Amino acid sequence: MSRRYLFTSESVTEGHPDKICDQISDTILDALLTEDPASRVAAEVVVNTGLVLITGEITTKAQVNYIDLVRQKVTEIGYTGADGGFCATSCAVLVALDAQSPDIAQGVNSAHETRAQTSSEELDRIGAGDQGIMFGFACNETPELMPLPISLAHRISRKLAAVRKTGQLPYLRPDGKTQVTVLYEDNRPIGIDTILVSTQHTPTIGDITDEAAVQAKIKEDLWSVVVLPVFADIDIKPNSDTRFLVNPTGKFVVGGPQGDAGLTGRKIIVDTYGGYSRHGGGAFSGKDPTKVDRSAAYACRYVAKNIVAAGLAEKCEVQLSYAIGVARPVSIMVDTFGTGKIPDERILDLINQHFELRPAGIIQTFNLRQLPAERGGRFYQDVAAYGHFGRTDLELPWEQVDKAPVLREALAEFLSVKL
Repeated sequence: MSRRYLFTSESVTEGHPDKICDQISDTILDALLTEDPASRVAAEVVVNTGLVLITGEITTKAQVNYIDLVRQKVTEIGYTGADGGFCATSCAVLVALDAQSPDIAQGVNSAHETRAQTSSEELDRIGAGDQGIMFGFACNETPELMPLPISLAHRISRKLAAVRKTGQLPYLRPDGKTQVTVLYEDNRPIGIDTILVSTQHTPTIGDITDEAAVQAKIKEDLWSVVVLPVFADIDIKPNSDTRFLVNPTGKFVVGGPQGDAGLTGRKIIVDTYGGYSRHGGGAFSGKDPTKVDRSAAYACRYVAKNIVAAGLAEKCEVQLSYAIGVARPVSIMVDTFGTGKIPDERILDLINQHFELRPAGIIQTFNLRQLPAERGGRFYQDVAAYGHFGRTDLELPWEQVDKAPVLREALAEFLSVKL
């Protein structure tokens, strides 16, 4: 008997208060790693009306101007004070930073850890920066091997920001949220049930001053300029039964930090798989690569994506766990939810055989320390909004499927033996 159900994921734009914080945190990380790839960074940011607070723990030889970094990033996001709200040039910026705890540092310190290449023995001596659990996921619902609901929510958020920045819809403001509900049948997406867009906007649009008329104009524009173009290359499209909700409270004029406080690391489901897969609880932004919350989550995605790309399974979830100061994972789990072409136990053997999962090895494999410098001083800030996974607009090392050929060979060998 077939089963139908709805699944919903959300995204937020770069002007959302929490996302402002994530982007500032990662802008700081980019600047520090660019000058000093061995920097230890745990940069936390808080925003509120007229205030940006930078706190956390940083140990670095780099010399950067934190206040300038904040103002540049907030300007780039779009808060320039044109509407009298939160403003990059007038907000107060407070800095309250400490050095990394020596008790934490001793677990990961190594004279070798900034080398381009490090031997296996040396990798074993560089432990995880903390304990924790991380999950990675992939499925074949989209070309980028992501769940369809979060993929669509991000697409709409990115398009919403794009039409604001190009001036196509000049009345839009930086803060916004999107949400997409997908109809599934027998675990496959078959339709779009609901699309929700909440976007900050000016009180009036040209000569339109009536509140109801303003909202009607926004809804009409968003459908034609944002939503329909997003679905142009997607087989599953909205239809006459799809609900389209825009600014359900009636208006969204006061937004950004003027409307709500923001905090680094408060959008971890938006950053990952939209709730479709499990989450270990650790945020990404503001953390240097020795923090396995970040680097090992990237490794989990890399493993899961290659498994699905190789055809070993239609969907795959990978979990890693670490102990502080210990290099090798405490545990590795793989679950293909009954879609595997070979047993999960055999896939686990392939993971152990073909993937580097020691923290320093992950850093080395993905070049996580040098990427900011190699890409002109910005790398992590670009994944701080619109998701860290499934990005087709960025060249991310953990999104590569270079392990798929060897995994396909293993699959072919297993099937030939079974025959």
